[in-house]
Amino acid sequence: MQVFIITPFPAIPEAVIGESILRRAGEKGIVDYHIIDLREFAEGKYRQIDDYPFGGGTGMVMLAEPILKAMDWINELYCGEGDLSVVFPSPQAPVLTQETSSRLSESEGVAFICGHYKGMDERVRDSVVTDEISIGDYVVTGGELPSMVILDSVVRLIPGVLGDEESAKTDSFTHALLDHPHYTRPEEVKGMKVPDVLLSGHHGNIDLWRKDQREKRTKKNRPDMWKRYQEELLK
Repeated sequence: MQVFIITPFPAIPEAVIGESILRRAGEKGIVDYHIIDLREFAEGKYRQIDDYPFGGGTGMVMLAEPILKAMDWINELYCGEGDLSVVFPSPQAPVLTQETSSRLSESEGVAFICGHYKGMDERVRDSVVTDEISIGDYVVTGGELPSMVILDSVVRLIPGVLGDEESAKTDSFTHALLDHPHYTRPEEVKGMKVPDVLLSGHHGNIDLWRKDQREKRTKKNRPDMWKRYQEELLK
C-alpha cells in the first residue's frame, strides 16, 4: 500500500509512523509512506495556506489551491492499479468503524488530508475527497492525530503486518460483541487471581466463559451494540 499524508506539520505523522506497527509495516515493505509538507505547495513569502472565510465569520479556512496542487503531485507519484482513496478526517463525518478500516485496508493507495483551523475550502471536498471520517464526537486541534488513528486501524489489517493475523480477527468490533478479558502470568498479582476456568484446560468451558464475558461487557459498555446483537439473535 502507498500512503500519502498532506500536512502543514510533518513532524507529527513522522513521529507516529516511526514507531511500533506502522514502522514495522514500512520496514517489511508492506506500506510505503510519503509525508507531504503542504507549505511546499503554497505561494508567497510566507507560504500561506489559509485565509479569511467568504461571508465573514470567525476563524480561518485552509486554501484549496495548495491542497489540490499537492494532490496533483500525489496522483503523478501514485503507481497503484486501483483508485486512490482520499481520506479527510472531520468531526462532521460518519464515525470510524472496523468495517471502514477493513475496506480501506484493501486499497492500493490511501491519501490523508490533515485539516486545520475552521476547516478547508469546500471545493477540495467536492473534487478529490472520497472518504470523510470522524474518530468521535469531539474536536481536536488538527487532522494529524485523527489521520494517524485511522491509518493505524487500517495498516494493522493488511496481511503480513501483524505477527499473528488471527489476533486481529478476534478484536472488538470485528464481531457483534466486544472482546473478553485477557490474563497472563503470574497467576496472582496483589491478591488478584486469574479466573479458575482459564487454568482448567477445559477448552469448552473456557469458550463458554469468554462468550459470557463478552456479552456482559457489551451489555454494560455498549448498550447500542447489545441491542443490535439481541435483535440478530431473534431473527
